[in-house]
Amino acid sequence: MNILIIGCGTMGSTLAAELDRKGNDISIIDRNPESFEALPPDFNGFTATGVAIDRDVLKRAGIEACDAFFAVTENDDMNLMTAQIAREVFNIPKIFVRVDNIGKCRVFENVGVNIISPTKLTVSAACAALEEEATRDRVLSFGNARITFSIIDLPENYVGSVPEDIELEEEETLFGIIRGEAGFILYNNVPVAFESGDKLVFAKKN
Repeated sequence: MNILIIGCGTMGSTLAAELDRKGNDISIIDRNPESFEALPPDFNGFTATGVAIDRDVLKRAGIEACDAFFAVTENDDMNLMTAQIAREVFNIPKIFVRVDNIGKCRVFENVGVNIISPTKLTVSAACAALEEEATRDRVLSFGNARITFSIIDLPENYVGSVPEDIELEEEETLFGIIRGEAGFILYNNVPVAFESGDKLVFAKKN
């Protein structure tokens, strides 16, 4: 399969290496030529330097012959623009778009592309691991990073407190709260007070 990837950051380079290893014909575009250093030495694909909304750059990277298109830069708006070009100008049948801002997911879905949401994937993986065996810490890999997720019952003396009252270890963050019928609440720095019966989910980078 001929696959074009936009963005050679952590996600793009990992995706390109894996798809290349599986025998696909890979082309990858990034505006920074130094980004290609993240690709493995045995990468067999084609790299192109340039801005991905430039049609000449896209053609040079082989978009006219590709079967699938991934826009996975760290810029949601850039991903949307390149996806629209791929769909409306070049009629690419399979388009996948990275969206970091959950609030923008609906916008992307409305233009008929497949969404890759790192936040949703992380939440799903973490919840699945914790629900599988909530009494143990779980270690998950995301790209090159390894994250340990742990869950504890909220001490009664913390009822009514806020996340800022918790003393965290180095490289540790409060990832979310498991709260009765409300289920899993992803903590993203919005105001929240702890309630009796809450379970706290912590994430720590190894």
